[in-house]
Amino acid sequence: MRLRDMQAAASIGLMLMSVIVQPALAQQTNPTAPAMPQTVVNDTTGQRGLPQAPQPKLTEPLYLRDTNHDYAQPKSHFWNPVAPYTATDVPAPRLDNTPNLDALMRDGKIYLSLSDAVMLALENNYDIAIARLNLDIADTDLLRAKAGSSLRGISTGLVANTIGGSGTTVVGGGGPGGTSSGAGGGGTGTSGLVLSTNGGGPLPEQLDPVLTGNLQYEKVDQLQTNTLFSGGLPTLTTSTGTYNFGYQQGFVTGSLLNVTFDNTRVTTNNPFSSYSPQLSASFRAQLTQHLLQGFGWGINRRFIVQAKNDRRITDSAFRQQVIYTVNQVESIYWGLVSAYEDEQAKERALAQSSQLTSDNRKQLEIGTLAPLDVVNSDSAVASDKQLLVASQSNLEYQQLIMKQAIARNLNDPQLSSAPVIPTDRISLARLPEEDMSVEDLVKQAYTNNPQIEQAVLNMKNNQITIKAEKNGLLPTVDAYAFYGGNGLGGAQSPNLLCGFGAGAAHCPPGTVPTISYGGTFGSLFDSSSPDKGVGVNITITLRNRTAQADQARSQMEYRQSQMRLQQLYTQIRINVINGQYALTNDRAQVKAAEAGRDYALQSLDAEQKKYKLGASTSANVLQQERNLAAAENTLISDTAVYAKDRAALSQLLSNTLDKYGISITDVAQGSVAQAPVIPGLTAPKPPATAKPIVENPAPLAQ
Repeated sequence: MRLRDMQAAASIGLMLMSVIVQPALAQQTNPTAPAMPQTVVNDTTGQRGLPQAPQPKLTEPLYLRDTNHDYAQPKSHFWNPVAPYTATDVPAPRLDNTPNLDALMRDGKIYLSLSDAVMLALENNYDIAIARLNLDIADTDLLRAKAGSSLRGISTGLVANTIGGSGTTVVGGGGPGGTSSGAGGGGTGTSGLVLSTNGGGPLPEQLDPVLTGNLQYEKVDQLQTNTLFSGGLPTLTTSTGTYNFGYQQGFVTGSLLNVTFDNTRVTTNNPFSSYSPQLSASFRAQLTQHLLQGFGWGINRRFIVQAKNDRRITDSAFRQQVIYTVNQVESIYWGLVSAYEDEQAKERALAQSSQLTSDNRKQLEIGTLAPLDVVNSDSAVASDKQLLVASQSNLEYQQLIMKQAIARNLNDPQLSSAPVIPTDRISLARLPEEDMSVEDLVKQAYTNNPQIEQAVLNMKNNQITIKAEKNGLLPTVDAYAFYGGNGLGGAQSPNLLCGFGAGAAHCPPGTVPTISYGGTFGSLFDSSSPDKGVGVNITITLRNRTAQADQARSQMEYRQSQMRLQQLYTQIRINVINGQYALTNDRAQVKAAEAGRDYALQSLDAEQKKYKLGASTSANVLQQERNLAAAENTLISDTAVYAKDRAALSQLLSNTLDKYGISITDVAQGSVAQAPVIPGLTAPKPPATAKPIVENPAPLAQ
């Protein structure tokens, strides 16, 4: 009857397998293969989903290394059997500044070029250092996945804790399906969090073997209420030694192996026990195979594939972080240059108004000037002093902002009080990107942008989740087979009675044959006492609502990621075109501001000459000085905007590292061997002076 039941259960399982097709899970067999096809075609309608775009340039080399320890590799039992059970000490972070910063200090001042600022930021900036640790955190997830465990996930968002600079030009999504993360609200889930289906589906078997053991000794003295069955003994004493061992291991095929090996050694004074000590052993090996839900290496290796994708996403996010921080440092640097030049302009303005006041007082003393003109010039001096104080305060703040971006420790009084002198200025020479066609520029941005690379890899993870959730819809049908045996042996008990009653005598030696442990162990495998069988376990969830909901949600999150990628394409295209136009407009504004400054210089020079000849008034001179100050301020502001927009275009095209010669592997290690080479820079120019008026000036350069 029992055999017929097992046959019926097996028939049901085979029938279910013939009706429901097991979905296969695509795997990433080549980690260096292109991350996306040229086009994506809708699975159901056959229509094109995503636009044609170049394949994104993957962040290389594969799996950046920033420490000497590979956290994706486990500690081995070889050479040190206890190594896997010892803790791993992560090195403490470096909190001091690199020597390159001290080398820039001269006469109590820090003379800083843009190349020096970028190099110091790559070595010392905390945002990059924090993002660098994500590389190792991703490796720990890969190690978990190799053991069959679920993933903990990695934070791949930009670290933006450096004060100053500009924000990113394209905002990356961090929530489910590539959407932006938001605060908890009325639609939130457990603990106020919105959870994703990522990682859902049947859990893989644990791939790390587990060895168990149970060693126990027990002695029992049991009082007898009836001595008839205890050979007249009022107390039976039993000593039991237990030596049980087990081995369990899962496989990527959806199989589970369980092996148990149990042993007991029992000594007793019971006269009716044939053996004392009595040796018993049993062995059983059972192999269970998932036939529907959880079947196949695709389902059970998916966390490994996802962990590798996540590691590539982390590498890409680290590249994005480096590009973002370099752009931020450039913006801070040009802000410092603007503040420095503004302070110098305010000093010149104060010197001019002070000189005018001095001249006015001399004329007042000789009676050739009205007192009201002196009051007017004194008021201008006071106003210029106030503007100079404000400019100096802004310069000190910009210097502090610059230092916190390139240093880790500002507790050194000499460093914290040292002024920062910027030694580079921006050139107005045209960039090659300005002369490229829009489509070529957009194509370059699509290829290099790390956000597109991350979006494509996230879509791959979404596809893996979809197939896992589809597999989770199936019933659980597990076939299993086992084989085992048991053995019994020992030595004849010295208290063994050959009969019942008061006159029963002890059995002579040899009545019960002695069986050693070796004979007992051999009985496990000689089929003298086998324990074998096969079976099928079936679990069918009626209505199956949870699995249906998760499977549908996984599809929706994938559709969100498709739309997010399309949105990235649109955002990047618009921003790149706008960035190209911005440089042309910015350069024109700078040229116009230079012309306005030159005109203000000439007007002031002419007004001062007329004033000395008595053909003008001090009020007119002061007005021309204010016009010059406004023109210089406009020129400084427009130049800073141009410099920042030029750096922003490189960030959009994501070619900053290649253009500046920055090695991503050096940055990942935290030590930059070669200073970046930043094109388009010039040395500071002396203050402009009034140029002679030319009748036929040369046309302005474009």
